[in-house]
Amino acid sequence: MLPGGFNARPRAGGSGGYRSYYFLPQYFRRIVKWRQMDLEYTLWQMMYLCISPKTVYKTTSYHKQTKNQWARDDPAFVVICSLLVSVAATAFCIAFGSSFSHSILTIISAVLVDFLGLGAVLATAGWLLANKYLREMGGHSHAVEQRVEWMYAFDVHCNSYFPLFIMLYVVQYFLTPLLLAPGFIANLVSNLLYAFALSYYHYTQFLGYNALPFLEHTELFLYPIGVICIALPFTILTGFNPTRFVLSIYFGS
Repeated sequence: MLPGGFNARPRAGGSGGYRSYYFLPQYFRRIVKWRQMDLEYTLWQMMYLCISPKTVYKTTSYHKQTKNQWARDDPAFVVICSLLVSVAATAFCIAFGSSFSHSILTIISAVLVDFLGLGAVLATAGWLLANKYLREMGGHSHAVEQRVEWMYAFDVHCNSYFPLFIMLYVVQYFLTPLLLAPGFIANLVSNLLYAFALSYYHYTQFLGYNALPFLEHTELFLYPIGVICIALPFTILTGFNPTRFVLSIYFGS
């Protein structure tokens, strides 16, 4: 069941506030006018992405019917996720005793590079792959040609990133004393945590593209999970600890 906030609601503050930012696209105007963001629906999505991601994508066709686009027109998800990444990065910086300047650089990097920058790259790759190779070529000759919107591909990344954020930022933060301990158990738990988080990311990517009725063979987005499963025994047996490796990149050895 969807929260009430999914339905269209009147814009607070009237149209005058929007005219102040007329030079911005609507998506960015809603960032500036934060009251226009549907926080209730966004939090509902975030919760269900962690417990039942299929439920989130059941609303995709409804959004197309009501908004005439597959992608979100509300930046609330990106804004909230960016804020959460900032808070989590700050917690890691405090825990590892980073200097103020290094902490600022780490927080900016976590948001602009790890979440948004890498996300834009992955979204572009998925967008190109889906439009070039996965669209159904048959059908009625008079049917309107449909293509994956780039913003929808970016939405799919954001949806997939949030559960990964919970596992590799929040859960990993609290398990850090265990994961950085010497020995086999620490390496095993760290590898399993990263393998599950990355697999869940790709599974949610698959659900996002599979929700589009004009795409076929979307199981291609599941293939990285097979690679992860094949690599997992080798990373465990070689003593590789992904937690120690990733934290060394940000905070040194």
